[in-house]
Order: sequence, then C-alpha cells, then structure tokens
Amino acid sequence: MKHFKRIFKYVWPQWSQIIVIVFSAVIIAAFLSLSLVTIIPLLKVMMGDEGIHGWVERKICAARYGIIFSEHDSISQSETAHRLVIIGIKKDSLAKKAGLQKFDIVTDINELETENQDVNIPRNKLLQSLATTAPETEVTIQVSRVTENVAATSDLTLYSGREPFYLDTVEKILNLLPRERTPENKTKTVVYIIIGIGLITIIRCTAKFCQEYMTQRVVQVSINHLREDTFAHVLEMPIGFFASERPSDTVSRIIRDSDVMAKAIKVMLGKALREPLNVLFMIAWAMWLDWKLTLIFLFGAPFVMVLVVIFGRKMKKATRRSLVAGSQMLSKLQETMSGLRIVKVYNRHDYENEKFRIINKRLLKQLLKISKVDAATTPVMEIFGMLAGSAALIAGAYWINTGKMDGSEEFFGLLILLGAAAESARKTSDVWNKIQEANAAAERVFAVIDSPTEIVKPGAFELPPLQNKIEFKDIVFTYPGSYRPALKQINLTVEAGHNIALVGPNGSGKTTLANLIPRFYDPDSGRILIDGKDISEATLNSLRNQIGMVTQNVVTFNDTIAANIAYGKPNTTEEEIITAAKRSFAHEFIEPLPKGYDTIIGEESTGLSGGQLQRIIIARAILKNPAILIFDEATSQVDAESEAKIHKAIEEIMQERTSIIIAHRFSTVITADVIVVMDDGQIIAQGQHDQLIRTCQLYQSLYETQLVQA
Repeated sequence: MKHFKRIFKYVWPQWSQIIVIVFSAVIIAAFLSLSLVTIIPLLKVMMGDEGIHGWVERKICAARYGIIFSEHDSISQSETAHRLVIIGIKKDSLAKKAGLQKFDIVTDINELETENQDVNIPRNKLLQSLATTAPETEVTIQVSRVTENVAATSDLTLYSGREPFYLDTVEKILNLLPRERTPENKTKTVVYIIIGIGLITIIRCTAKFCQEYMTQRVVQVSINHLREDTFAHVLEMPIGFFASERPSDTVSRIIRDSDVMAKAIKVMLGKALREPLNVLFMIAWAMWLDWKLTLIFLFGAPFVMVLVVIFGRKMKKATRRSLVAGSQMLSKLQETMSGLRIVKVYNRHDYENEKFRIINKRLLKQLLKISKVDAATTPVMEIFGMLAGSAALIAGAYWINTGKMDGSEEFFGLLILLGAAAESARKTSDVWNKIQEANAAAERVFAVIDSPTEIVKPGAFELPPLQNKIEFKDIVFTYPGSYRPALKQINLTVEAGHNIALVGPNGSGKTTLANLIPRFYDPDSGRILIDGKDISEATLNSLRNQIGMVTQNVVTFNDTIAANIAYGKPNTTEEEIITAAKRSFAHEFIEPLPKGYDTIIGEESTGLSGGQLQRIIIARAILKNPAILIFDEATSQVDAESEAKIHKAIEEIMQERTSIIIAHRFSTVITADVIVVMDDGQIIAQGQHDQLIRTCQLYQSLYETQLVQA
C-alpha cells in the first residue's frame, strides 16, 4: 500500500471537494437507511394492530425508561386494549430502579382512570402519557403483578429523568398523522409516509450526484497532475535511462498505469466510502431494532475480511504482471508499425505474428488470473452473507414463535436492513482488489518518478559562451550495462571557431564523444573543459543553451513547420524563421505548400521527404545560432542534388563558429580545420586532409572506401 498512498499527495490539495464528497456520502447512507426503516411504520399502518403512534411511543418508552412493552400478548383483545404488558426491563434503567418487573401489567398512569371517572383508559392513551411525560418528574404507575398465582395491584413511582432530545420533534411529526385507526386515516398515513420516502429519495439522489461528480473531478485533476509531474520528471532523466529501458514502457506507465490508479481513486472516493457508510447506518438501525440478531448476522465478518486480504494479494501480483505484459505489447505494436515497410518487404508477417501471439498470450494469462480472482470474490461474499442471514432468520423466527421477540413488522424491517447491509457489503467486495491493482500500477509509475535525474552539482555556475577552446582530458566512458569502454583515454582540444571532423569506422566512438559535450552522458573518468571550466560543475541550461545539434535521426514534432524550426528559440519572429529556412534551402519547398509555414508535419514526419525534413532540422539549428554546432551525419538523408546546397549552408553557418562534424561524405570532411581519426574508442590520428592521407593508414582506407564512394 505504500506506493498507492503516495497518490494522495495529489488528492489532498482538493480537500474542500473531498469534504463535499464525504458529506454527500454520509447523507446518502443516512437517507438510504432511513428510507428502508420507513418500511416498518408503513407495515405498522397497513398490517399492525397498534399503528405507527403506538410503535413509536413504545420505542420511546424503551429508550427513555428501559421498559419493553408487548405489542401482542395472551390476554384477550378486549382487555389488551386497556393494558400495557411488560415483556422486558433493561438493566440499570429507570424502570429497574422503580421496581418494575418483567410480565407486570400497567393498568394506570398518574391516576388517569380517576380523572376519567373510572373509565378504562385505552392502551394507546397509556403509552402516549408515559412517553410524553415531562422531564425530571415522578410518574405514578399502577401495576398488576401475579405472584404465586395471586394477582395483586400496587402503585410504583417512576422517575422520568431527562427528556430525550428528539422527543419534541417526534411528537410534532406524529401529530401530523391521524391517530384514530380508521380506513381513511390509514390511507392518509400511507400517503404521508410515501411522500416522506419521496423527499428522502430526492435528497439522497442529489447527494449522490454531488458525490459522483466531485469524485470524478478530484480523480481527473489528481491523475492529470500526476501525469504532468511524471512527464516533467522524464524530461529531466538522463539519456542513459532509456538506453536500458524501453521508451514505450515509460509511455505505458504514464498512460495505462495511471489510468488504473484513477479507477482505484474513483472507487476509494465512491463506493469504498459510500457503501461502508451504508452498512454502518443500516447496522446501526438494525442494532436499534434488535442487537442480538444483528450480532448473529455479523459473525461472518472476520472470515470475509481474511478472504478479502488473500484475494487482494493475488490481485496485486497478477496486476503487476499484466501491466508489464501490456507495456511489452505496446512496445511491440510501436516497433512493428514503425517498421511495417521492412516487415512487408522481407515477408516477416508470420514471424511478427508469432512474436505478438506470445506477448498476447502472456497478457491473456495474467488477465484471466485477474478475472478469476475478481469472479471469485463476489460469490464468496454472497455465500457468507447468505449463511449469516440464514442464521439471523432462523434465530428470529425461533424467538418470535417462543415469544422472546415481539413484532413481526419489526422483524421484517430488520431483515430488510440486514439484507441491504449485506448487499452494500457485497458491492465493496472488489474494493480491496481494485486498490491492490492500483498499488501495482503506482509502484510502476512512482518507479519512474523516483528514478534519478540528470546530475547538477550544488552551487553549479552559469557557464559563459565559448570563447577559447573545448578540452577533453583523459576521457573514459562506458555505456550503462556494458563492460567494454566506448571511449578510452581521449585527449582532444577543439579551438573556438574551428570545425572538427570526426571520422572512423562504425562503433569507433565518434557519436559517443560528441554526446558528452551536452552531457547526455557523463564520463567514467576525466574532464571536459570549456574555457578551462569543468562542464560537470556548470548548470545544464547554461551549457546546452550554447549548443545546437543536427543528428542522422530526423526528429520532428507533431506541430507546424514554423514551430519545428523555432523549437530551439520559441520567442522568435516569422521573419527570422523564414531567414533560417532560406539559409538551409528549406524555404523553396515550404513556400509552395498550401499552408506554408503553418503546415502540420504530423507524426513520423509524413508528407515530406527525408531530405526536406533534414533541411528543416538544419534550419532549427541555424535559428538557434549556438556557439557550438554538432552535426552527426547531418547530410545522410539528403539526396545528391540537395547535398551541395546543404553543404554550402553548413559551410556558411560554421564560419567563426565551433563545429563538430561526424560524417562519411568526403565533401563534408575534407574542408574541416582538423580531422580526428578514431578507432575502437581511441584517437589514433588528427590533422588536415593532406597530412592524414599520407600518414594515417586507417584514414586512407576510409577515404578510398567510405568517403570517396559516398
């Protein structure tokens, strides 16, 4: 859970909306349970003998004095209408202190019969008088008690104590309902109850709307900020991270895994909050009706909790593996779609299908495990709920039949409440599974956020623009995960304003050496100095602000041509963009386009040739006007017709500028101020063309094969 808990860093700032969500959930639970409880008075009106007034006043007497009166008893109906039979006395209650006992029969309260000239007082009048007695007063109760088959009547004094806080409100509500039990009054009472249920439902549904909407808002805002932070962190991570990790895996974590987390937060603030509150309120009402039956119903809860934890662990394990398999599938799809031409021309359809099938089966296996756990959770919960409900039903039926429990309407109401509580508990059965799924996803997302960023030393200085020279001193570098150094004891000085050409066989370390200048990688040992200052102690912004780069891999963004050219200098004018495009000979094909510089290049740079795209990239470097220019096979995608134009543009922008050129083409290399020959990560020679062609055998070989042939 430690990983999932971290998401709440993004949730807590929206505390005001969370308060609304919690308050709405409480309203929903309270009013849902209340609407179910109204079934009892509805049954009392339609089926019961005492009516809603008698039922409420019996409950008040039980709560206020600790006296439990019988709704029905073995006395004839004519006599029951004028008697109150006590079937229970609560321990340490006011009734216990007054000396009342179980099976006592209350025949008069405060001498109501005397006031009414010895007329038998109706049972409901006795209940009303006792329930509404003024607080802190003494009540005289006439009791008939049978001792050794002899009935005796005595007067007992009952202290009324403090008045319940709800008494006045309850009495006002009861006064709205007709007390006489005529068919017309029954119908009116039912109508009033139905209206009350309708109002309760409207309030509950309004609260549910507030909770659902606010939950969605909190979830989307939280995940939005998480994705922004993750993306921002990815941009600060070193290039070496993506040499060992698939970029598509990182994309999967930002999109797919964060979506799994979003679903879990929605569950947490939705039914994981609402349904337990529903259970709590319903159990509270059930305890009020009969705590013994409610406890019998709850006996299965510990077993359910143990099973939920077990299922949750299995779900987390399967989810983690499914997320990994999903990212592998995304990687394979991206790889195949990008190389679809190669797949077709080499007829590798079957091979790619088989590789995808293996990955897909791996994902299917984990998804089926998740489905199995998910499918098992609800039935297991229902089985335990059925067992608990059955136990409560059997016990309740026994107690009613033996006279230990009174009121079939209350029993039905209790069963409805417990059934609804079980249903709410069932709805939460997958909550723990969802949280464990999110925990596995959070582990992967926060693994990215916890990855180290590019190193900037404390107190790093602002590096001034290059004035004199760049120095490589005893540079040794090994790629992450490799055991063989890519660069070995490199010592090189590049004078400011000079252009340096790096040549050598593939894998000789040319591109690696160039990549150390903008600190895409840091050397294992040795130092790189600009004007005598170690670049590892400078801020990355001040270092990279004076570097421009054109690589053999064309990198454009899904944006306009103008935006792509101005990528390195956002606050530039249209005139400056056009000037840079003209200098790179890109203007000649941009201007005829229907939308000109506002043309969207699109993903994978579709619609433009490789040479055209390369000229746009060169225009980007020209516009930035950096102190240091790095051309890594910059003309490799340019056709022969365009090469002369590009070469001329490169020569122009390299004037009085420090340039490092990595190329195989003879026309680009031969004019360099210094040519550095590399082999197996070492510099074996350096000088100008005329000198190297005579003294360096490797250079001669490159010249005769790669350079001339190119």
